[in-house]
Order: sequence, then structure tokens, then C-alpha cells
Amino acid sequence: QVQLVESGGGLVQAGGSLRLSCAASGSIGSIAAMGWYRQAAGNERELVAVISSNGFVNYADSVKGRFTISRDNAKIAVYLEMNSLKPEDTAVYYCYLQRTWGVPTWGLGTQVNVSS
Repeated sequence: QVQLVESGGGLVQAGGSLRLSCAASGSIGSIAAMGWYRQAAGNERELVAVISSNGFVNYADSVKGRFTISRDNAKIAVYLEMNSLKPEDTAVYYCYLQRTWGVPTWGLGTQVNVSS
């Protein structure tokens, strides 16, 4: 099985920055994509940013130009640099890993709070 552990969440004022990290471990196999989703209170879980094994990146429109996703293939880790944070970015952020087979793996989440 695969385990994902997120870190880097916290409280920041609007306009500030945070860097989220996700480390994968276990029997991972071949990876199709890794990334980040988020879920605000009362809302559906939504895609934030995903990077595929070939480097293709997909961002939510709401974070384009503010967030940057990156991978460390040697460590099997994924990062999310979040700049110019807004109160509407407040959510639990979940690391996501999709292998070339089976269902996705999710981390337990890390809380990001952005105050106005």
C-alpha cells in the first residue's frame, strides 16, 4: 500500500505564502500523476494542481499564476508553493497520487487558513 503524508499547512495573512509538502512511501509502483486537491468547509473537494509523470501540469483557474506545483521524483514527493494567498484559499489540502493502475491514494490532509 501507499501512504501520503502532508506538511506545511498553517495560518497566514492574505497576501502571504506557504509551501506544502507531500512525501510518499510504500509499494508505489508506476506513478501516473501526483498533485493537490482541497476541500473548504461545506464544499466539494476540488482539484488545485496536478503534475503528470511526463511533467504536464494542470492548475485550477482560481490558483493560476499564484500556485506552483513541483515534484521530486527521486524522493517521490510533491510540493505546492502558494503565493498571494486569499481567504478563499482556506481549506484542507490533500495530497493525491494516481498510479498507472488502481484507485487514487489520498493523504490525510493539512489545514491552510488564510485570514483577511
